Amino acid sequence: MKAFTATWAIVLLSVIFLANAQSDPAPLLNAGTHRFLVERTFPAGALDGLDAAVKAKVNANNAKYAVRWLISYANAGKTKTYCVYEGPSEAAVREAAAANALPVDSITEVPVTLLPN
Repeated sequence: MKAFTATWAIVLLSVIFLANAQSDPAPLLNAGTHRFLVERTFPAGALDGLDAAVKAKVNANNAKYAVRWLISYANAGKTKTYCVYEGPSEAAVREAAAANALPVDSITEVPVTLLPN
């Protein structure tokens, strides 16, 4: 299972890096900002009510911790998500998650952008 998770994370990061490469190869992060991949596990059906109002509340809470939600990917059953955030530290990302009552399985800092060319 760990090998599958590691493989999935590599695939996910590759997609993110390829998307970044198609826009601007310049560094995406401001000084003092770090990028993190957050893995979460949810009970079945927990993501079904994720609408614009919920997203706005999550983003408002994140802003209190200087954290920005960039993008999330979910498995077909919507029980696992892989979310990319920017923030000042892993602790800030964890605090924002707690403020939003969101689970955190793991957080990995991903400071390196790999470009295909």
